[in-house]
Amino acid sequence: MRRLFTFLALLATALAPLARASDLTALETRWLQGASPVVLHARQTLALPLDIVVQPQDAPGAAPLALGFADGRCKLVLSLRGNPEAQRQLDDIPPDLTSAALELMAAHELGHCRRYLDGAWYRLPAGFTAARAPATLPADLQQAWLDMRSTRREEAYGDLVGLAWTREHHPEHYGRLHAWLTAQRSADLIPGSHHDTLAWLALAAAPGSFQAGGSVFEAAEQLWRRGLAD
Repeated sequence: MRRLFTFLALLATALAPLARASDLTALETRWLQGASPVVLHARQTLALPLDIVVQPQDAPGAAPLALGFADGRCKLVLSLRGNPEAQRQLDDIPPDLTSAALELMAAHELGHCRRYLDGAWYRLPAGFTAARAPATLPADLQQAWLDMRSTRREEAYGDLVGLAWTREHHPEHYGRLHAWLTAQRSADLIPGSHHDTLAWLALAAAPGSFQAGGSVFEAAEQLWRRGLAD
């Protein structure tokens, strides 16, 4: 009952003036309920400027859960209406892992939020040098290649934050959720593309791969740097 009251309070705070909780679909409510522990932690413990945006229009083909950034605030955006991908993603999760998997996905977006707030988006840490685009690529594709590598790094960091959250909050499910995330990243994989984070996931195969103590961001940073070095 306490979780229900907390969740309803979160909805009332997050969605007014966007919408009343009664305006939400069952699917939107389920996604929000799953993300709520991460959102509450971000706001109450980490004091991150995080808003929730539930898209009221149909959004076929959009990522069901994504992170935007505007006016110095992170926007956790749900695009679920008219979007079959939203239900498909839920259906791909074993039922007993649904809540923990939704938390992992929300924590992934929280990793993006932290990078935006730090002004570090697309930037390499000190001591690392960005690769040059292959000279064989046409000039108009070289920037696209560099952007793809940068996106891949950011996606890897987000995945590691999600797994660090799982290690801290759902250690009993870590192995299965790591396998689920690896399967998601392996599906229709183009090696080296935007969502090819498998090299980093391999480093995080066991929960003990993360250093103990510190925030989920600090835990992710340590493995992320190892992946960059390799």
